[in-house]
Amino acid sequence: MAAAGPLARRGLSVATRDLLVAHQRLLVAHRRLQVAPQDLLVASQGLLMVPQKLQVAPGGLLVAHGGFQVAHGGLLVAPGGLLVAHRGLHGCPRACAGHNRWSKVRNVKGPRDAARSHRFQRLAAMLRLAARAGGPDPALNAALAQVVEQCRASHMPKATIAAAIHGSERSEPGTRLLLEARGPGGAAIVLQVLTDNARRSHQHLRGLLARHGATLAEGARHGFEEQGVVAVAPRDARGRPLTMEAALEAALDAGAHDVVQDEDDDEEEAALKFLCSPSALRSVRERLEASGLRPLSSSIEFFPRDLVELPEETRALAQNLLQALSDHPDVLHVYHNIQ
Repeated sequence: MAAAGPLARRGLSVATRDLLVAHQRLLVAHRRLQVAPQDLLVASQGLLMVPQKLQVAPGGLLVAHGGFQVAHGGLLVAPGGLLVAHRGLHGCPRACAGHNRWSKVRNVKGPRDAARSHRFQRLAAMLRLAARAGGPDPALNAALAQVVEQCRASHMPKATIAAAIHGSERSEPGTRLLLEARGPGGAAIVLQVLTDNARRSHQHLRGLLARHGATLAEGARHGFEEQGVVAVAPRDARGRPLTMEAALEAALDAGAHDVVQDEDDDEEEAALKFLCSPSALRSVRERLEASGLRPLSSSIEFFPRDLVELPEETRALAQNLLQALSDHPDVLHVYHNIQ
């Protein structure tokens, strides 16, 4: 028994030294944490803790301090002095959802309202030009009546339509321009412009094209074909939906050669476009209206003869250019041959 005493004391001394070594490792680990990049401690689960909020208790245990929650078993210290979260640390009382009402307003409603406002500005300019040329009465001015129909199809308020028509007397006379350009990758672009200052608009658009790797170029128009387009409401005069099959039958009877959906229409039920030769535009519109359909507008548009496929990087540049041209206040329509 007497011999066992020194052996027991020697074993206790070894155990004490091991505890001291473990305690020193914890202190070294704690000092290392204090010089971590950006003063952040990265746990194994990808979570972050502030090292200044961690304390080492006298017994060598690591205690979370400052409101952090330790789940199921707390923290484990690996032999190399690394801090490992056993189940994960939560630094906030609840997880964030990642979406809210404001994000929907900013990402969905905001761009839609901006496009709607820009469309109303273009229609108002067209109303002023038509009213100034043929008078403010739509019953006596066919061009004005046609623009009024387009405004109604775009759900433009009546007060805004009336204000634009009556404001034509005070507005400057407008000028229509047709500009041709070459975009990134040699893409052909045709711009329909309505402006009260042709020189200013020409300079602005030339600078905009240059900033996006494009330039004004004659001859781009030859890559397009002019066609008459009659836009028809997605429901007939009785309120019944207009199917594509019924639209094709109506097109044959009216003298149109094709029917496509209006890609620029952001309504739930998109309008249909009846394509025909420019010379038959008026007769096709009248026949479609006589068959019980509701024509919204009729105009002459440019359709590309051949489409150009661009590489991914060049296509991104071209898309930025087309968006910038569409946002320009003097540009009415942008036609291109990019696939």
